[in-house]
Order: sequence, then C-alpha cells, then structure tokens
Amino acid sequence: MTAPSIGSIVIVGGGSAGWMTAAALSSLIDERSAMTITLVESEAIGSVGVGEATIPDILAFNQMLGIDEAEFMRATEATFKLGIEFIDWARPGDRYIHPFGQHGVDMEGVDFHHYWLRLRADGVETPIETYSLSALAARAGRFTAPHPDPRSILSHLRYAYHFDAALYARYLRRYAEARGVTRVEGIVTQVDRTASGEGIAAVVMASGERITGDIFFDCTGFRALLIGETLDVAYTDWSAWLPCDSALAMPSAPVGPPLPYTRSTAQPAGWQWRIPTQRRTGNGHIYSRHFMDDDTAEAVLRAGVDGAPLAEPRQIRFTAGHRRRFWSGNCVAIGLSAGFLEPLESTSLYFIQEGISRFISLFPTKDMPDILRTEYNRHMNVEFEQVRDFIVLHYAATERDDTPFWRYCRTMDLPDTLRHKIELFRETGRVFRYNDELFARPSWVAVLLGQRIMPRRYDPVIATLPVGDVAHSLRSMAHAMADAVQRLPTHADYLAHYCAAGR
Repeated sequence: MTAPSIGSIVIVGGGSAGWMTAAALSSLIDERSAMTITLVESEAIGSVGVGEATIPDILAFNQMLGIDEAEFMRATEATFKLGIEFIDWARPGDRYIHPFGQHGVDMEGVDFHHYWLRLRADGVETPIETYSLSALAARAGRFTAPHPDPRSILSHLRYAYHFDAALYARYLRRYAEARGVTRVEGIVTQVDRTASGEGIAAVVMASGERITGDIFFDCTGFRALLIGETLDVAYTDWSAWLPCDSALAMPSAPVGPPLPYTRSTAQPAGWQWRIPTQRRTGNGHIYSRHFMDDDTAEAVLRAGVDGAPLAEPRQIRFTAGHRRRFWSGNCVAIGLSAGFLEPLESTSLYFIQEGISRFISLFPTKDMPDILRTEYNRHMNVEFEQVRDFIVLHYAATERDDTPFWRYCRTMDLPDTLRHKIELFRETGRVFRYNDELFARPSWVAVLLGQRIMPRRYDPVIATLPVGDVAHSLRSMAHAMADAVQRLPTHADYLAHYCAAGR
C-alpha cells in the first residue's frame, strides 16, 4: 500500500534559497501530476545576497535544470572562478591559491603532493601552485573551458562562477514560473501550526489570504520564520570555533579586467572578500564584534576597496552554526534559515543546492515517515560539520599573533575531527576523505600547505626513487602546464566572446 502523494508544496521566502528550491522542485510538475508549488515572497523584504562566489558543484545544479551556461552567465553578469586566493592568513605577506582541481598527477597510486614533498626534502622548494593548471591560469588572468578529452592537459581545469546573487534569483524565478510554479506577493503575518503542533498547517498573508500546504520550505533567511520562530527548533552555535559574527557588504566599480578567482585577505579581526562580476566588484568585510567595533570595521572595508563605491555598506549579523533539525514535521529549512557558515570557501549556495537535492532524493509521501526526516537530518548535519572543519582550518592554522583576534584563533580548542586531520597530515602527509565530504584531498592539501602546515615525512613508497627521476617528472608537468596556460585567451577576452552581459 502506498500513502497519498504530496499534493501541495509551499516555499516561504524568495532570494537564492527560495528560487533555487522552486526551480529544482518544478521538475516534479508535469501534466500527469496534480501537485502544486507556491512561492510566497515580498518585494519589501530584501535578501542577504552574499553568495556571489560559488564552487564547481553549482555547474551540476544548473545542468540538472537544463540551463544554457552562456545565457545564464549573461543574465547574471557572471565571470569564471578558478579558485580562491588567500592573502596574509598564515603570516602577513603570505599568498596562496586554493585552486579547483588537483595539483599535478598522482603516480603509481601515490598522491602527487608526496612527490612534491620528496623534492622539497632534497632542497627543491618550488611552490606547489606551479603544478596546478587552475592556479597558474588564475594568476595569469586566463581562462578556457575544460577540454572534454581526458588525455588533454586542459581537461584538468575546473571552475565555478562569480555572479550577482539577486540576478540569479531573478533568472531562476523566470525559469520556475515558466514550469508551473505560482508566485504570491505579500508579507506573511501569521503561521498556523498543525493540530498536533509538530508541523505547519498554513501561512496567512497580510491580505488575509490563507495558504495551506502538505510540506513547507522555510527560505526566510536568518529570521527562520517557520523552523525557528514557529516550530522552535533550536540552533547549534559554533561561534567558539568561528568567532566572526558580522559582515559589511558593498559593491564597487570594477578596476581593470575581472580576475578569474576570488580574493580573501585576512584583516585584524576577520577577513575581506573581493568578487569580480562583469559589471561590478563585490566587496565585504567579515569580522568579530568581540574584537572590532562596527565603525572600525567599515573603515577597514573602505580602505580595501579598489574602485569607487556603488552603494553604502550593508550590515549583516549572524551566528555561525545550524539548526539541530533541518527537517522538522512537514517543514524543511533551506539556506540561511537552516544554518550559516561564513562564505570563506563560497559554500552558501552549495548548502542550498545540497539541501534541495537531498530532499528530492528522499521525496516523501504525505504521511512523511520519520525515517526520511532522520536520514535527511543526519546527512545535512554531517555536511555542515565537515565544511565547518575545513573553514575552521583557515583560522586555526595560523602563525599570526599580531592582534587579539588572531591570538584567539591560533590557540582555540578544535573539533576532534579537525584536530585528527591536522595531526595526520603534519605527521604523515596523508589526507583521507570521509563519507563523500565536499572538500576532497586536493583542497585540504592546498589549504594545509598554504597555511604552513608542513608534513614531517612523505610516503615511504617513494623514498627509494632517485630524486633526479622525480625532479624530471615534475619539471615536465610544470613545463607542460605553463606552456598550456600561455596559449589560453585572457579571461576578459573569453567572457567577451562567450557571454558578455547585455549582448
């Protein structure tokens, strides 16, 4: 026996979270289905919109929707992103890139970075970025699409996007509405719980309209109107590990051609981002109010902006962490209502994407068996914890002691899972991926080495290899990559021919 199917879905809140949810769920609407999807939002309520930089997983989401890349990039004024540059994180003056894709090529079943460590032990201290096609192209300001032939060196390129998050939401709204999603304009003034009190029965609009549904998605941002205010699902606070709790965001006019990477510069009590889109540069300063006041934070932001400001700074307050349950009763929290880990590694839109994808993979019948909620919550909890560890790594693995903020970060207690990964790498150079976690070995290696955590030894399997043979292999790789990058078009030229905004 099969329980009745879900008949109505209500999404409360727009922005990237709401319209990504609506667009993905619209695939469930067809002529044979009686299911309806309604999105409720108000033009009077703005969105946070800090998620302008992405990671490569966004490509899979757009491809799932059947979105044409060039069209999407024109509509969202997007540029390409090959990685993130970190400045002044381990020590003032340090710079490294966390590139998308891997360093070098693994050989004989041994991870590439062990060969690099082998050479370093013999006094050859070539930066590991020398062996990353994405990092080299980023530094050179060049870009091309990855080659489909795996035998081509250009097949190693991986990329994501920088785009205007508000334009992305607008683009997905058109997509979703064209596929049967109904949008209701207005402000929700009341939320009615089910008779049992465990779920949501309806939302009531200022107009008096009452909108009922079988399942509700809370996309109301930090307010968490449904999951937090109504269902009172508690919040897990991670501010002891991620002490930043405020951000100031401000767009500026571009200065020069857009670079194909995000820039993150450490500041006295946090860090500052720089995200180039086709027509503007997104800037922001994330900081801890325990270590810096708002006026000083604004001064730091303005001092780090290259072009003329296009608007006044916008203040955002947050607490790093997540809901203890992401799916409670018939309510699923997506986006900021589910949790927030600062955008240091551009994961905000990824959590939206993962929350939607996991729900669709567990799509319930109307009776919503508890085991589905349990599995969803287990998965999302693990996702947040694993990304948390990767972000905390940037703060904890620092040698800076020049401000109270950095002294706190370098001495704070760490999650056991992160401490284990750091110690394993420091002692043996090994990194293992657990439970298909988002950031794979190459990402961990890039940040661990970039933050000056240097392994004490390399894989003993290659200890007997003649250092000359290892050096020759790595020189060949570096030469091939450098040569390939020099033949690439500039990022600006590629954009102009492929997806110039307004064309």
